[in-house]
Formats: sequence, structure tokens, C-alpha cells
Amino acid sequence: MPGTGRPHGYAVIDVETTGLRPSWNDRVIEIGIVHLDLAGEVTGEWSTLINPERDLGPQHIHGVTAADIRHAPLFEEVAGSIAERLDGRVVAAHNLPFDVRFVSHEFGRMGVETPLDHTAGVCTMAWSAEFLPGAPRNLADCCARAGIPLNGHHDALVDARAAAGLLRHYLDLAGRRPPWKPLLETTGPLSWPVFTGSDAAAVRRGVAARRDPHFLARIADRPGRPPGPERASAYLALLDQALLDHHVSAAEADALVGLASALGLGRADVLRLHLGYLTCLAGAALADGPLTEDGRHELDLVATLLGLSAESTDGALADAATAPPDFPRFRLTAGDLVVFTGEMDGSRDEWEWRARQAGYVPHGYITKRVRLLVAADPDSLSTKARKARDYGIPIVTPDAFARMLD
Repeated sequence: MPGTGRPHGYAVIDVETTGLRPSWNDRVIEIGIVHLDLAGEVTGEWSTLINPERDLGPQHIHGVTAADIRHAPLFEEVAGSIAERLDGRVVAAHNLPFDVRFVSHEFGRMGVETPLDHTAGVCTMAWSAEFLPGAPRNLADCCARAGIPLNGHHDALVDARAAAGLLRHYLDLAGRRPPWKPLLETTGPLSWPVFTGSDAAAVRRGVAARRDPHFLARIADRPGRPPGPERASAYLALLDQALLDHHVSAAEADALVGLASALGLGRADVLRLHLGYLTCLAGAALADGPLTEDGRHELDLVATLLGLSAESTDGALADAATAPPDFPRFRLTAGDLVVFTGEMDGSRDEWEWRARQAGYVPHGYITKRVRLLVAADPDSLSTKARKARDYGIPIVTPDAFARMLD
């Protein structure tokens, strides 16, 4: 229900989402809130990523990674923080109906009816026709016309700051009586219900880089005997799958740490296996002829991914030249089933056509017979990705799959 009295100020919001329609199970993945007083001065800001428990949609637009989302709270865990920051304030946004619809839907999933109403707020996009005549309505063009910086577009807090800048610009132009003042005097500020137990810490982009140490550091430094052939082969097979795309995703790192623990491997054991793996790759590179600059770069990259020193590549090349070790490597063969998930550069039809040209069989869903999942984000939270991890099916990026086709 609307509150009474004079509002505390404005709460300018922006959300990043998995898509355009909450009715299609699209979810909020990031929210930014900037507080302004009634004169348009910034008095505070807050933002967090939100785990939608599904794939992240058009990541090429919003740029949110699943590795970061793994650390993010669920919406219900920050619902109280959001409500507290909207309580008693006039809500504003650039394309207010869009943001209000998504925030209301998230609260609705919790069985909570909110007082949000896009007709009782300020939409900086709608008012751009009056205050920025002739300007396109999108946020970037409105900010450019008003001289407001927008660095990092599609970050929720960055966009909320930009919309707040537009609102301040409109207030400066309007003077003491903005055109929406009668509406505010009629409706009053919004009063929100009180939530308990929903005060999880906010999480910002880049959290994975700060919180996730190299997976080798997470393996116990335990004394032990050198791993036997079966234990070594099991670990090396998973390692080989993880490195198919020259990247160890957060989920793959978790799997490697978990397997090392299950096999009773200590950090020293795993280091020896990593050196052996690098030596195997060095042997394969030398078997193709003189080592090229690209070949050396690839070996150095793998050494870094394995937590080995820069000198390890030289040692691996020297050892491989005399007695290169070997073990079964992951290979696709004609007729293997390949599944795709996520929004990639190029259409899904194009990627499936390329797979067919190479002799593979595109498949629509994950079964135990599938050999490979190609995912726009290797840490994807999609149903396909979760099932692939359960079945031990490798997940690679589109770029890595393209290299495999070549």
C-alpha cells in the first residue's frame, strides 16, 4: 500500500536479467540501487549479483559469468536488503516498467506482493522526450546527450548510476517543481513489508578471481605414496577433459579437487602428475616436428593452468625428447553425440552444421551417450550443464570446439 507523507527521496534501480520476459522463466541476475535525495544528490548506493539457479542468457550483452554467480546469493537471501532500500522512496529507472516487472516477479516467486507500480514512479526513458527532445530513448544515447558518463554499460550499478544522473539532470532543468511532482504528492512513498533472515552479503562482479585460489592450493598437502597406475589414470583423464579448452573452469576445478581427495592424492602427488601430463603434451608437440612459437605458447599456458613454474616447460621438453610418457587422451570420433547450450556467437544451426561437417551428431539434450557439451560459459548453470557434470561429460567453450574441428 502507498505510504503517507513526504518521500525520503528516490531509489533509482537497474536490473540485469537472463532475458526479457519473467513469464518465460527469465530471472534477475544483478540489481543496482542508487539513492538520491529530493534535490537529486546521491546519498548512497548498493548492488549485488543474484544466483538465478539457471543459465545466464545473453552473456555477451550483460557480461555476467557463471563463475561469479556461483558465489552470489539467491534472491530470497537479499530480498530484505532490497526492500529496505526501496522502502519509503520513489522508485525510478530507465525503462521503469521493465525493472518493476522483474523485481515484482522475483518477490512474487516468494509469495510476497510488493507495492511497486510503474505508474507511481519516474521513468527517465519516458521523460527523455521532454527533457532531451530528439534524443534516442536508450540509456546510452540519453546519457551522451546529457553529458553523463556511462562506462561499463549493462553493469546494474553502472546503469543505475547513469539513470540517477539523468534524473538529476531532469531535476536541474525542471527547477523546484518537476512535472511528476503532483503524482508523488498523490501517491506518496511506497511502504514495504519487513523481511527477516534475508541479509546475505552483497556480491559484485569479479568475486571469483578474488575468492577462488588455484585448485592446486586447495588439494591437501598430505604425505602419501606415489599414485598407482589406476589412480593416476583416473586423475589424468579428468585433467585432460578439463584442459580441452585451455581453461579450467570453477566447476572443473571443484571436480579435480574432489577427485584428488577421493583418490587419496596429496598436493605433491598431483604436482608429479601435472608434470607428467605437461611432458606428455611436450612429446606430442615434438612428434609433429620442430616446436613452433604457438606450440611453445600452448605448453606455457598449460603449465600456468597446472600451477607449474615457467621453467617446467623446458624440463618437460627435455624429458619428452628422451622418454615421453603417454596416456589415453580425450578424442572425438565420427558419430559422437555433441550437445550445445547457451547463446553463442553465430546461430545454433550454424554450430550444428559445423559439427555435422566434421562427422559428429548434434543432439538436443544430455544423455550418458553424449560425448561433449559445448557451452557459451563453461561454468553454465543450465540444466544441460548440470547433467553433463553429473555424467562426467566434458564441457568446452565454442572457441575450443572450433579448434577441435580444425
